[in-house]
Amino acid sequence: MAEQILKDISFEEWVAHLFDHEVREPEWHFDLDAPYWDGDPETAVRYITQLFEDPDAYLEHFNDAQLNQGLWFLISESGSEYIHAVLDESVPLDSRLRCVQGIYSIFEKLFAVRCSPHLSYIDEPGASPLNSVCYMWWDIFPTWGEPGNPFRKKLDEMFLKVMEQTLPLSSIACQESALHGLGHWQLTYPTETARIVDAFLSSTPNLHEDLSDYAKAAREGRVN
Repeated sequence: MAEQILKDISFEEWVAHLFDHEVREPEWHFDLDAPYWDGDPETAVRYITQLFEDPDAYLEHFNDAQLNQGLWFLISESGSEYIHAVLDESVPLDSRLRCVQGIYSIFEKLFAVRCSPHLSYIDEPGASPLNSVCYMWWDIFPTWGEPGNPFRKKLDEMFLKVMEQTLPLSSIACQESALHGLGHWQLTYPTETARIVDAFLSSTPNLHEDLSDYAKAAREGRVN
């Protein structure tokens, strides 16, 4: 059977399309007849922004495993291509900047609340399923910065700002995620990422030893 193409669905229907599925392997969206939303980039940015800015309002009825599965589908290259709308220059820049800024709310209102206090880079046992996508967020997001592209300058600045804003959250899962992202962005923005990591280390003297080690590795771009 061919995949089901969804058109003209409401925001609420789009949220259900992302998250209201059984958690299994392979994931539902690899089925040959899996539904797929054929939305235009501007609508995609609008829907993603609404979800990012108020995740607690729209995602409270889904369990952590469903959220993990749905968010991987949303932002990973192996899932949907919806998140690429954030990089689409046909969408007004102000709308895309607001969407990127909304990522902070996902960390503050969802991950900081529902992720467990476990470090993923050392595979600490007992972590919530949601820790997986939290940790990998900036790894699987479809950009690590393009300093040579003048059309990406403001977007890149906003991505780095969101990672910097996330570090003070009282959640080691969120802090680890931001450091993971900064470690990858060190390849393209070494001066900026070093400044952010150094400020975090100097302002957090009693940091968990393993997280401190990870921050120092991220400063040098040595993250997986």
